[in-house]
Amino acid sequence: MSRKKMHLAAASATPYGASPYAWLEPGVDPHDYDNIHVLVRAAQAAERGMFDFLFLGDFLAQTQRSEAHAPNQTLEPTIVATAIALATERIGLVTTVSATFQEPYNIARVLKSLDVVSGGRMGWNAVTTSSPQAAANFGRAIEDRDTRYARADEVVQIVQALWGSWEEDAWIGDQQSRRITDLSKISPVNLRGTYVSSRGPLEIPPSKQGQPVMAHAGASPHSLAFAGRYADVLISEVFTIEEARHQRSAVRHAAESAGRSPDDVKFFVGVMPTIASTHAEALARRGKLIEPDIEQQVRHLGQLLGLPLGTIDLDAPLRADQLAVARANPGDPRSPRALEVAKEGWTVRQVLHHAVIDYHPSPIGPPEVIADHLQEWFEADAADGFWVIPGVIPEGMESFVDGVIPILQQRGLFRTEYEGETLRENLGIDHQYGLHRRTRTP
Repeated sequence: MSRKKMHLAAASATPYGASPYAWLEPGVDPHDYDNIHVLVRAAQAAERGMFDFLFLGDFLAQTQRSEAHAPNQTLEPTIVATAIALATERIGLVTTVSATFQEPYNIARVLKSLDVVSGGRMGWNAVTTSSPQAAANFGRAIEDRDTRYARADEVVQIVQALWGSWEEDAWIGDQQSRRITDLSKISPVNLRGTYVSSRGPLEIPPSKQGQPVMAHAGASPHSLAFAGRYADVLISEVFTIEEARHQRSAVRHAAESAGRSPDDVKFFVGVMPTIASTHAEALARRGKLIEPDIEQQVRHLGQLLGLPLGTIDLDAPLRADQLAVARANPGDPRSPRALEVAKEGWTVRQVLHHAVIDYHPSPIGPPEVIADHLQEWFEADAADGFWVIPGVIPEGMESFVDGVIPILQQRGLFRTEYEGETLRENLGIDHQYGLHRRTRTP
């Protein structure tokens, strides 16, 4: 029996990287802020590493906090996905589109078009939007969570119905009989809900995978229930194995409650590695990205450890009397790791350089360290896959592909070739066309 393989995705929102200070790094051109070619090259590197997909997040309002802080959202993600689709062959593209502000016909049309153009490699990260600033950009106010998710339910059902409104065998293309399609197999959906509606049909034939893969990002009870009903992939943000296992179990239970197999949902957790030949070099590299916010972070570290820490404490290890009373904050899963690193004797500054404040695990060191981290989580059933978030795009993606991927392959944990041409094939997701017959609406 072949060994189960992990899945990998790469996340990118700007050509700089996940850190808002990546634009200051040597080797990064600050004028690349809107350079699509940098993102294309990153996607090509990920494809060379046989990643399942590139995850394109989105935020519909301003993200820049200061003049030294790069915005974390640049170009509109479906446009980015189109450019990358034309420059790659196998890697999937999961793009975020809000179900709060977009109409289902527009979503269905754009994403199915992209799925056809890409040869069946698209996925839709269907999310709701809770930002008042984003709502203001659409001249609206944010509605309550129940309303947002009720609307999202209707949006997804109408989108999937529209995707299936051109039946899979509707195409004829017979010049002699002068029949290009069988019109009896291209039908309006005529769906009307409380929040959205659409007549249809959508005049786009199926892609190589039928229709886009469904993804969702979130961890609230609403998110987990929504993912259980619709998602093939859940994109999660967790810090510990225990937290990940709990979330993975919850979404698998939600899938069962919706009449699906728990294996239908692939659970992806984030990881933000820093890779170098030695731990010291990697720590220094990570530290450069943390230093601009060090004054805020030291106070936050104090909250995690139950200590009154300030900038005066940065360049010395915690004293014996401080360690004697330090306690991991039970309300924050990052706290035990922060306390563990502090007890190793690092200075407070170096503790922060270990990225203990990040919301994703941040393994730091040679490629083996990162591979060990992924293997530990994977074999603990904490994840089906990982979305890798390079702090700095140019070097981060290349070092992961060239350093970590070969180790995972040698250990039998990751593919040595793509399973197929489509995102569904590579993720091992069943064929779906139209609204899933097993999905139950609450």
